[in-house]
Amino acid sequence: MTVIDPDTQAGWVPEGEIEGDLDGTEDMPLSMRLSIADTLTLGNATCGFMAVYFTTTGILIPHLQGSSESGMARHSAATAVILMLMAAIFDLCDGLVARKLRSSPMGAELDNLSDLISFGLAPAYFVLVYGMVADDAHQRVAAVAAVVVLLAVVLRLARFSCVTLKDGMFQGMPSPFGALTVVSIVLLELPFIPTLLAVLGVAWLMVSRVEYPKPRGILAVAMLSWIVGAMGLLAAWAFDAPGGYLLLQTGCALQVVLGAVIPLFATARRVNTFRGNRREARTAQLP
Repeated sequence: MTVIDPDTQAGWVPEGEIEGDLDGTEDMPLSMRLSIADTLTLGNATCGFMAVYFTTTGILIPHLQGSSESGMARHSAATAVILMLMAAIFDLCDGLVARKLRSSPMGAELDNLSDLISFGLAPAYFVLVYGMVADDAHQRVAAVAAVVVLLAVVLRLARFSCVTLKDGMFQGMPSPFGALTVVSIVLLELPFIPTLLAVLGVAWLMVSRVEYPKPRGILAVAMLSWIVGAMGLLAAWAFDAPGGYLLLQTGCALQVVLGAVIPLFATARRVNTFRGNRREARTAQLP
């Protein structure tokens, strides 16, 4: 910055700024400086990629090699899902940190790209591998369902970037919640057709106009507690703890129920709001 001397009208540059220019720090574009929130977002992407890695090396490859060891597949499936849960924690925290501190200009783009990996690619790939290893599944049909999940997340993230909504609400099921619901449906080990229909239902909810509350305040704490509890259930199942399988099934069922109940509450609230507006309109027309 050039400073004008009020007496001489001559310009001069402060000495500290010259030093900053010499070491190159002032030349770095602002968009290239990562904030703390951006670092958390990159942790989200890393967890999503590692979830794909464990799904491949621990479930798909042993199945293709004809391995009959179920323990390794159980451990790898639990690890992959725990990594998706960790990605959800990173996604929750980076938003909180960005609001409290700051985010770089590329923070929103990093967030969308990371969410696509962790909550689009990773769960879709999980569904695809399920269609390849499950006894009653159909690989090609499962592949179609996986593509639908991936495209639903892509469309949801693109719409989120373009549409401005009222504060405190999402339009459509948030992608982290949708990804965890899809994985929970697969872990319930239902027959193939009900599993497929439920997965497609979650994909539809992600691109729907149903409103979901943003995780802030008490809701954020509740969501974080739920994620940590789910990690414990997965660990108990992976290490074959007494009652671990039953606990996991209960947790997955609760996740699916939440995914189905929240839209009902949102629809009921919208209907009540519509009725209230009609009553107000009729009252205003009365003499």
